[in-house]
Amino acid sequence: MRHKKTNEVKAIFNKISWSYDFLNSLLSFGLHKSWKKKLVDLLKPIDGENWADLCCGTGDLSFLLLQKVLPNGTVTGIDSAKEILNVAKKKANLIEKNYISWEMQDIFEIDEYLKIYDGICMSYGLRNLVNVEEGLKKVFNLLSDKGRAGFLDFNHSKQNSIADIFQKIYLRLIVVPISKIFKLSKEYSYIEKSIKNFPEGDILILMAKKVGFNKAEYRTIFFNQMGILILEK
Repeated sequence: MRHKKTNEVKAIFNKISWSYDFLNSLLSFGLHKSWKKKLVDLLKPIDGENWADLCCGTGDLSFLLLQKVLPNGTVTGIDSAKEILNVAKKKANLIEKNYISWEMQDIFEIDEYLKIYDGICMSYGLRNLVNVEEGLKKVFNLLSDKGRAGFLDFNHSKQNSIADIFQKIYLRLIVVPISKIFKLSKEYSYIEKSIKNFPEGDILILMAKKVGFNKAEYRTIFFNQMGILILEK
């Protein structure tokens, strides 16, 4: 089951890689950049720390982290989809001082005995993991003793709430029709399905504490459409 979903998600991101940044900006009205910046600001990376951006996609979070940890820190961007990782690498080549390492790897296959990070973040990736709790456990094991982690993703609102109704309208009447122009409607239709299977914020907190995190906070932004999960060991 894990293998099937992992391959499905990888195929989706490989296919949409060429238009991922453009459609992200278009469909979020450019707001996704401020949401990612808010996540990084909440995590407070500092000079000299070593961070990982899991399911890094085209590297937006990796570049934001790099600004915080230089000149003595490092950033590692990790993703299992080759094509979207290639986009991140091309963007990195345009940066004069680029200290980001890029790795093509499934996060469940990262050797937690070799990789220890001060911090880990992920945007729109936790929802796509075959097992969210196992993903949180992997993150926990990859962190140093005082490490922290943050996740930005769609918020799973309570069924038939105003936020839930708005989200469905937005996805069905805006996201899918626009993606259809780019012949990617099937790939973007997947978003609604993935949100449905994604735990609500209070469940994410319980999962995080179950795997060992001492502190877990979940907050919603943009009219409850997006959620940010902040964890500390």
